[in-house]
Amino acid sequence: MGERPGYVQEEISALRLGLDLGMTHIDTAEMYGNGCAEKVVGNAIKGRREEVFLASKVLPSNASYQGTIAACERSLKRLQTDYLDLYLLHWLGRKSLTDTMGAMEQLVVDGKVRFIGVSNFTVAEIQRAQAVLADQRIVCNQVCYHLGSRGIEFSLVPFCQRERIAVVGYSPFEQGHLQLEHGRQKKILTELASRYGKTPRQVVLNFLVRNSGVFTIPKAVRCEHVQENAAATGWVFSEDDVRRMDDVFQPPQNETPLDVI
Repeated sequence: MGERPGYVQEEISALRLGLDLGMTHIDTAEMYGNGCAEKVVGNAIKGRREEVFLASKVLPSNASYQGTIAACERSLKRLQTDYLDLYLLHWLGRKSLTDTMGAMEQLVVDGKVRFIGVSNFTVAEIQRAQAVLADQRIVCNQVCYHLGSRGIEFSLVPFCQRERIAVVGYSPFEQGHLQLEHGRQKKILTELASRYGKTPRQVVLNFLVRNSGVFTIPKAVRCEHVQENAAATGWVFSEDDVRRMDDVFQPPQNETPLDVI
């Protein structure tokens, strides 16, 4: 969002509709649109800040101790708020993780951040981040998760469930590349959509959030897509239908590297 000036009002409207429909977690980052996405979000939530669970992220290149604090303050200014509900390290870079996590804890102490998270972290990297935190804990790990990339289900999701760390799946539609037009994929998604009275994309979203502690953050800049996303929850797959999905969209059989977009 925020990269095409002519679409800003449409993006603001989509975000506000999402709030109206109860989708209160809004995720952004300083990297998105060079900060312009945060500006769009800031305008969208103006007057409605108390309704929003607001998340943003610091770039690894900015994640020194002072750099993290400065990046957060820039994000707060663009978002027109004085605190973030959640602040994440976008991915593990070369800066000292001790310094990054220390800065995040200071931001909590200062009241500028409520919770600390990470993104694109493996199990071992989450453990490293948690080990250098003095008083706070990692509350979420944001990772790529879609029907063509289910590797996190092998060890990352079970680990996070045990540690009560939320798994936030990004790019649930493979950045718009999810193929729903042909073959076995189309057949199973169309059949299940008909059975549950939903759309194929709603079937996809519901399947991805079927496990406890896992949710997803589909991007939507059109109001009709926001409405479609909002209706993806509130119903449950039968065990047989989960098995049928697994037959077409294969779950991982061993440890695989994290997909990163």
